[in-house]
Amino acid sequence: MAPLFFINLSESEQRELLVIARRSIDSGLTSDTALQLDSDNLADNFLAQFGVFATLTKSGVLRGCIGALESSLPLAQTVANAAFSSAFRDARFAPLDVTEVGEIRIEISVLSELEFLDVNDRKDLMVQLNSNQDGLLLEDVGYRATFLPKVWEMVSGPDEFLDQLLVKAGLAVDYWSETICFKRFSTFSFGE
Repeated sequence: MAPLFFINLSESEQRELLVIARRSIDSGLTSDTALQLDSDNLADNFLAQFGVFATLTKSGVLRGCIGALESSLPLAQTVANAAFSSAFRDARFAPLDVTEVGEIRIEISVLSELEFLDVNDRKDLMVQLNSNQDGLLLEDVGYRATFLPKVWEMVSGPDEFLDQLLVKAGLAVDYWSETICFKRFSTFSFGE
């Protein structure tokens, strides 16, 4: 069973969060800082505390993706920070250039709470994992990686999903240990 989700954002709230993300990227271009919001002026849903990832694509190809699995900041500020970091701090890409701003598309993924998965081995994990639905966090001593549920669109199934997550963490595809830990989550995603 996937983690339950406790936020419902209207279409106008989704559009407003996308505007905040875009404004934060603009702020990064002019001042090299994320947009800072006044929490006194935020609606209730925007004050909720959730993890958020901002994914940037250019012509359908990944151009940046950074976020936080959990946050103690208001949702709107977490969105602003994630968009800024995706545009300018994703080490896989050069910082976004002013000439690219009009070409990128933003997708925001708001995360549910993380749910610990009690697994004994890879087979047990495969049984509990909900294909095409679960995001997954892998942690072991000195290693950590996460995939959003959207990654399911790019892999052939659960085995490849886990293999690629292990590789992302810097581990071999057949790696397993007594200390490895998995947490799953779901997302509420929307974009431009």
